[in-house]
Parts: sequence; structure tokens; C-alpha cells
Amino acid sequence: MPIASNDRSYSSDDDPRRTGAAGAGSAAAALGTGSADGATRIAERVQAVPGSGIRRFFDIIASMDHVISLGVGEPDFVTPWPISEAGIRAIEQGHTHYTSNLGLLELREAIARDLERRYGVEWDPREEILITTGVSEGLDLAARAIINPGDEVIVADPSYAAHAPAIVLAGGMPVSITTRASQGFVLDPKEVEAAITPRTKALLVAYPSNPTGAVLERATLEALADIARRHDLLVISDEIYDRLVYGGFEHTPIASLPGMKERTITLGGFSKSHAMTGWRVAWAAAPSDLFAGMLKIHQYAMMSAPTVAQYAALEAVRAGEEYVVAMREEYDRRRQLMWRGFNKLGLACAEPRGAFYAFPSVAQTGYDDETFAEQLLIQEQVAVVPGSAFGAAGAGHVRACYATSYDEIEDALERIGRFLHYAPLAK
Repeated sequence: MPIASNDRSYSSDDDPRRTGAAGAGSAAAALGTGSADGATRIAERVQAVPGSGIRRFFDIIASMDHVISLGVGEPDFVTPWPISEAGIRAIEQGHTHYTSNLGLLELREAIARDLERRYGVEWDPREEILITTGVSEGLDLAARAIINPGDEVIVADPSYAAHAPAIVLAGGMPVSITTRASQGFVLDPKEVEAAITPRTKALLVAYPSNPTGAVLERATLEALADIARRHDLLVISDEIYDRLVYGGFEHTPIASLPGMKERTITLGGFSKSHAMTGWRVAWAAAPSDLFAGMLKIHQYAMMSAPTVAQYAALEAVRAGEEYVVAMREEYDRRRQLMWRGFNKLGLACAEPRGAFYAFPSVAQTGYDDETFAEQLLIQEQVAVVPGSAFGAAGAGHVRACYATSYDEIEDALERIGRFLHYAPLAK
């Protein structure tokens, strides 16, 4: 069963992702434009969210040729043909109108069956599963549905760059818990509990982790679940990478633990596991009261997820498993090359157990993470993302994505080795 892969060593003129990146500076400048009297016209909660720490590097990439990108967090595989064909067939059959706000019932039923089969959790497809426009929308819906002004939400640091901003934009306050390479970048339940205050509303759990590749072992997850139950916390669980776990480790949804389904919003989708990033289709599963709040926002903000993408997702659930397995096996092969390669080069890297990212330390080079990423890009045309883009605890690390070809990873490691020879602490 073949799986198709895109060439990720691209020139500056042939990658559509760069169009948005190149124009981002002017858009950001426009957002900051004040009124005639000098007062800003932008809401304070929006001002409180910093611009993306990743964007500057994509602006640099846009001006360069033949960069090996270890920076873009999406599969290099194209969507498996039977899934794309289902989308094409939907167009041919005229399925180009709105669906129910909730999404296609057939898709919600298929997702419910699949989740029960794999994880043993039963969700009602009519009252507990919502089809969203990517997990990003699901995260926004979850945050806005549960957060009151000033509510605190505990998040890991480092974590996906959109997690803390989603909390801020909903009027809440993210409370960061530092995770460390020495502990595999997993949340320490004791530190989580110590951070709880009377204003703590929820815990945001996102494992397998972007950017670190960390996976929570069941004992840690059970300890976090116990904390949530004792302190009556809600949980937002971002599980977009649930199918990408390696080396004998297993993913356990926190909603599958005793007493947790009724207090957990679980977010998942098809972007990473089925190479469907551009289709913008995902799902959220939540207890009926939280589901109703999310649906209310979704009705006004989005109406419904893209119809054609929903038909493609239905095929992904029904017949996409062989492709998930094949892509996961290839990611595992690349994973081992990358993290072992970083350690051989002297860049200490904890073993990534999930997702498709490695998070090596660059502190020993004499560069900070932003300078390392910028100079590596300029001198050797290899793109990585500074770890500080994912939180203060990411400083001194870079994120490297192994969702690119094995040959390009080998080439990138060779270039990084050459770059390290001239690093400040190598001289």
C-alpha cells in the first residue's frame, strides 16, 4: 500500500505556505495601527497575545532557495488517494451545501464507534460529538465555552504555540508549569497541584506533545485525573497526535479514566494521522452541557465544518487505518534517525515518544535558540523553530520536525554537523 510524499527541500517560489508568511509582516503592522488620537483600536485581550515567534523565520525562508525545512509541523505525505477521492466524489454528487451545525451525523457516528473501539469510551454522536474546522477551532470553542473573565487554566511549558493565546483570547489567564528535558517534558502532578488557586477553572493537557514529542505514561495521567476530580477542575485534552506514538508506548485519553469523561473536552482530528492538514476537519467530544456551549459558539462563528472535507473524513475513519499504520511506521524510522543523530552531534535530545518532533538542546553551542535557528538557516539552509516560541521553558532548545523525508533528514544532520563546527563553543 503506497503512501505518497512531497519533496520538502523546496525553493522559495514553489511553496504555497510561503505566500501567507511573506505577507504576515504587513498584516501584523496593520493590526497595530492606532486611531487619530494615538489610542489603539485593538481589544486589550488581543494586544495581550504576542505575535507568533515562528513567523519571523518563515519570513526569512521566503527569501531563500532550497531550504530543508524541519520547521513546518505537518506531514510531508499527501492525503491518501481513497480519502481524497471521497472528497472529489462528494463534489461530483453535489454535496456542496451546509451540513448540520453539528456536522454529518454519519461522520459523528463513525467517530463515536472508532473511539469506543480504540479507547473504550462511549460518546453520544448526537449530543456529545461536534465536527469542527480543525482542532484549532475546537480549542477556541472549548476555551470560550468554559472560561469566565479571570479564570485560570493550567498549561504545560513548553506547549503548542496556540494554547496560551486561546486562553487569553477567551478572557482567561494561562498558568504555566515548567516541564524539563530531564523528566521527559511531562507535567509533574505535584507542581500542577501546587499551582491551583481558587480561580483555577481547568487543566489543559496536550499529549503527545507539540513541540517536545513527550507522551504521558498512564500513572502520570491517573495522578492528573485525581487532581482534577479532587479540585473539581475541567480538562481540555488536545489529542491531535493520538495515533502517532512509538516505541511500545501507548496513548491513553484522560476521558477514559474513571470519573473523567464528564469533566473533559477531548479534541482530535485527521490532520496529522491521515495527512489532511489542508482539509480543515476535526472533532470535539464533550459532556452534553459543555458540548451545548461549544455548539452555540460554533453556530455563530463557523456555521459548520467544510462539507466536502467531512465526506473525506468519513472515508478516513472507515478505511484509512492502513495508511495511518504505514505513515506511523515511516515516522518512527525518521524519528530514530533524527533524535539519535542529534545526540551523536552533541545536541542533547530526549527521546521523542509521540507526534513527529524532536526538541534538542542547543545551549551547549554558545548560541541562544533564536540565534541558533537564524544562523543555521542563513549559513546551512536548514530551518528549525526556536524553542522559546513555545514558551519560556523552551528557551535553549529548538523544535525539529521529522515529517520530512529520511534522505532530507540525513542531509540536514550533515549540514547541522558542519554548522556546529563553527559554533562559538566549538572554537
